[in-house]
Amino acid sequence: MKSLFFAAILLVSLQSFSAPVEQALEAEQTQETKANEKSTETTEQLQDSAAVITMTPQNQSAEKSTPPEIEPTQPIVVDPNKDNMIEVVDTSKVLGNEAAKPALQPKNQAEKAQAIAQADQAVAQAKEALTLKQQAKAKQSRESLAVIEQLIKAYNARNIEAFVGMYDENVEFYAFPNELLFKGKEKLIARYGIMFKKLKCIKSSPIKRIVYGNIVIDHELSETCSTDPKVVDKRSELVSSYEIENGKITKVLFFR
Repeated sequence: MKSLFFAAILLVSLQSFSAPVEQALEAEQTQETKANEKSTETTEQLQDSAAVITMTPQNQSAEKSTPPEIEPTQPIVVDPNKDNMIEVVDTSKVLGNEAAKPALQPKNQAEKAQAIAQADQAVAQAKEALTLKQQAKAKQSRESLAVIEQLIKAYNARNIEAFVGMYDENVEFYAFPNELLFKGKEKLIARYGIMFKKLKCIKSSPIKRIVYGNIVIDHELSETCSTDPKVVDKRSELVSSYEIENGKITKVLFFR
């Protein structure tokens, strides 16, 4: 009888002792489950945040880099000083951008004949204008040549009056390229008048002459006699350029 009583007491003690242990185990498992769920939520939040941080600049960059709709035939200029600003250049007024207009073609035989006649008339007028210009230049060249020939004749004859008469009152004498030697008839008379009286003979002979309008360039051989009129004791070659206006020499340039 006592054995049964002690066995009953022992069973009750074991049941009362195992209940708190099971509760403690269940509580510990619940806390672990909650901790795992919380850790999982935290990990997912971190992953979502990283995805947001990673995707946001790309999306923004993609949104900014998307250009507005423009016509594909117009050139695009990107200004580096502006934040992805795109400017469309208007090429409608660029020189040479316009299409060439076709020439008008005559519609019938009468119009063709009229066009040919107009072209022939234009060519004839051009030839006439060129011919008149050439004729005027040729006349000027003949007049300039005549002045120089009279000058050389007076020079060889040592005729100071005829020689000076071929020059303008304000004639200028230069040494190449632009050295002014003297100016005016008075100094011309003083220089050449003494030379004409001193020398026994003077002779200038052109070696080569170029005449173009009012310009005459003479490459000449100069011979002089200092004591005997029949004995040439000095010879030299000279190049002189003469500018003639209104029948008078206005400028002389000596090439040394």
